[in-house]
Order: sequence, then C-alpha cells, then structure tokens
Amino acid sequence: MDSPTEASYDYIVIGGGTAGCVLASRLLEDDPTLALLIIEAGSDVTNHPHVYKPLESAKLHFSDIDFKYFTTPQVHLDGKVRYACGVKALSGAVTINSGGWIRGDVLDYAEWARQVGDDRWSYKGLLPYFRRSEHHFDPNADPEQHGFEGPMHTSSVSSSGRHYPLRETILNAWKDVGLKQIPDANNGAPQGVAELVENRRDGFRQLTCVAYPLKGVHIMTDTLVNRIILSDGTLGKVAIGVELVGGRQLNVKASGEVLLCGGAYRSPQVLMLSGIGDQSILARYGIPLQVELPTVGQNFHDHQMIFRYWKLRHPEKGLAMGSSHFADPAFEKGNPMDWLATTTVPKDGLKAAIAKDEHSTTIDDNHVLINGPRSHLESNVLYAAFGAEQIGLQIPVDGTSIMSYCMACLPTSRGSVTLGSRDPTAPPIIDPIYYATEADRFVMREGWRLMSRLMLQTPAGKDLVIDEILPEGHKCLASDATDEDIDARIKIGGLSCYHPAASCSMGKVVDSSCKVFG
Repeated sequence: MDSPTEASYDYIVIGGGTAGCVLASRLLEDDPTLALLIIEAGSDVTNHPHVYKPLESAKLHFSDIDFKYFTTPQVHLDGKVRYACGVKALSGAVTINSGGWIRGDVLDYAEWARQVGDDRWSYKGLLPYFRRSEHHFDPNADPEQHGFEGPMHTSSVSSSGRHYPLRETILNAWKDVGLKQIPDANNGAPQGVAELVENRRDGFRQLTCVAYPLKGVHIMTDTLVNRIILSDGTLGKVAIGVELVGGRQLNVKASGEVLLCGGAYRSPQVLMLSGIGDQSILARYGIPLQVELPTVGQNFHDHQMIFRYWKLRHPEKGLAMGSSHFADPAFEKGNPMDWLATTTVPKDGLKAAIAKDEHSTTIDDNHVLINGPRSHLESNVLYAAFGAEQIGLQIPVDGTSIMSYCMACLPTSRGSVTLGSRDPTAPPIIDPIYYATEADRFVMREGWRLMSRLMLQTPAGKDLVIDEILPEGHKCLASDATDEDIDARIKIGGLSCYHPAASCSMGKVVDSSCKVFG
C-alpha cells in the first residue's frame, strides 16, 4: 500500500471500514488522478489467521481487532452492561460479522425516503446500487432485483453445497406455524421463510478492502483521528483537514472533502471532539464549540435479540455442531443454519402498545409501524449452541443442543452515543436504552411466543427437541406465558445484535446528501 505524503488530498476518509473502503475505491475508479487517504484506527487484517473462515469469527471478539466496547447499565433490562462489539480493522465490521446478506423490506426504505424527503433513499432509488455491488449466486435470478457482475459474491446454503440434516425438519416447523416459503427474501418482500444468503466467495469471508480495490489509495492504519479541522466558509464551517492523535495535521485541497466513516460509535465521537455537537457536553470536556448541533449522538438505536437453547431428542443422529457425525467439510462454508424467517406481529396488540408509548387513545391502520404490514421480527434456528454465558449457562458444543434467536427489526427505543472524555483513545459512552418502549416489549414478546410455538408446539419441533435448556430459577415458557414471565427472561438474556445505527441521523445531523449541518 502506498505511504501517505504531507501533500494535500482531494479526499480524506476517516475510517477504513466497509463504507470508507467502498467510497475510496469508487471515487478513484471514477477519477484515477485523485489523491485519496484512508485513516483507519485498526490494522490491515488481510493476513489474519481467523478472518476468512466463517466458523472462526467468534475468535475475533475481544481480540486485537475489537475495541471491546460495553454499553452503560441497561435499566430496562437487568441493570447490567451489554457487550457492544466495535471493530477496528481495515474493512471494518465485515471482518467479524456473521456475513448475512439481507436487504430488508421495501417499506423500511420507503419510510426512510419519506422522513428525509428524498426518493434516492427509497428501495427503488437504492436498487441500482444493490445490483451494482452484488455478484448473485443464482444466474437465473430476476435481473431487475439482482446484480451478477458486482464485487461482492453471495451464496445460499444450498448453492454452497451445505446439506444439513435438519433442513426439512426446520422448514416444516416454520410452515406449521403458518409461514410460507419464499424463493427470495432479498427482493424487498422478505416476509416468510427463505434460505439464508451470505456474503461468501467459495465459502470464505470477503474483505471490503480486497473486493473493492484500493490500489492508488494512501492508507494509514493503526492511526486515530483527534479531530476534524474546521475553517469559516461563506455558508458556514468547512472541513479543511484532520488532526491525528499526536498533533500531526493533514489537509485537503481547497475543493477537497473530509469523509467521516467511523461508524455509529466513532463518528459522533469524532464530531464532538471536533467541536460539533451539544454545547453543554463539549463544555464539560473543554472542547471549543464550532457548530451547535445537539442531535449529534442522539437518536441512537440497535437491534436487540434473544437466544434460546434446546436439548435435542436424538443427538446420536449428528444433527448439530460438536457431533462427530456433523462432519461434512461443506459445513465450514457458512453459518450452521438453513432458514431465515421474517414476520410481522399481531396488529391489535401492537396498536395498543404504540398507543401507550404515544399517549394516544387511537392508533389507526396508517401508522408507520402498522401499515404494510411491516417486517418486525427476524428469527432462525442454528445447529449449534453458543453464547449461553449471558444467561448463566455453560452449554458444551458437543452436538446435543441447538439454539434459536429472534431479533426486533424496527426498535423504537432511542438512546445516545456521547463523550466520556476528551481523549480520542477513550471509549464513547454507549447507551441504546434497550427495551424502553411498550412497542419494543410487545414485539420481542411476540418473537418469544413464535419461537415457543415453533419448538414446543409443532409436530416437527416436538419430535426434534426434548425441552428448553433453562437458566437457574426459570421455567420453560410456552406461547401462552404471561408478559411478566417473558419479560423476566428477556431482561436477563436480551443483548445486542451488533447493528448500531442512527447516531448521526440523516435529517438531524446530516442532510440527504450526507453533509453535516452547519
């Protein structure tokens, strides 16, 4: 990789994660004469021993490429902190994430576009970019929806040659709870049960910095930005460069730009360290105010999920990881699961929950969380058991147990990311305020009940598992369990899905062209 010089740049990109690498690569592709610099807090992990194999990603948590962040104590859960994985590596979170290739619902994008008044952020507006990024696994798929020449290769479970023994069992269980099988969940209409699609090429993880070539881009790794340097312009403040930890300054040309791609945790931190944010917070740490923008770090939210664990009735059949019979080499090519289920929730119960949150007597069917219906839950069953320490369990990976999860897709709880210090090496204060609204509680309870029906009440589920593996002092909760009993389980087991978002919200911190207000 080229070494940076002291000369001015056309673009300085703060953060060499997925967004930063893609931006730099595409900008240079469009104009090879540009001088671009990526500044990344972490290292180049292209030769890291645990990055490429899907089943080794767990070894990267709490490693040298993880900031090892934690939230504040979560008062609406059990009052304990939650792990908030923050990746520091060239290519960003793609080095450690589960690799799911999931677009989402067309209605999610429609609401995004409506809120910011810009149809470029609608599903239709973004579809050309979806296609451009994608090298879809099925050459016979709909060309209106999928791309076949993009840099990011996708694979489904079956296209990768993984033939799990529980494939038909789990599919039948989903059908028994009323879900329909759909051929493609990445066409804007994901509700139903579909094969998992992952961002893999020949069974290996794809790093953004490799898939999107960075030849010609200057790259500084293991380097933290202290602040963005601002100057007065005709229409407000203008970014003219950056100051690194240690005091070194790098500048952009008069027509250049600083592109902040630090993610949901680091981006608001850098803005505030640069004097852009809430004046009272900046004053607390002696940071001179440059732009009064109290919305920086606010509106933060994250997907909350819950794991559950199940004891297999016939582990001798080699149904799960850890069994000597669960040994097909193809199983190493992706996550140990077949299906992804996307569902809505009962309308009347959700309306009642929203009414409590909004202090309203009437919620009509056109409410943004109702009309559609919206896709509120993502659920699946994995042929493994891990992460049970969160609820005080030690479950061996020996092929006798499997797990399931559900995730709330449209959380309404809102938290913040803010400063805890003027030191850019110090972690930000992260508070997602999980489980704070009636709507979020209703959705998560419905996810719990759906999984209880799937595993405990369908013929396929009852043949598959003996019972749920329970934390001490708790009982197995079927679909008719009380809200209070389900809440008690979710409060100890609820955790982050590592999807932090919206701490630099469009319409509040940046405009619909991603320019910071002020």
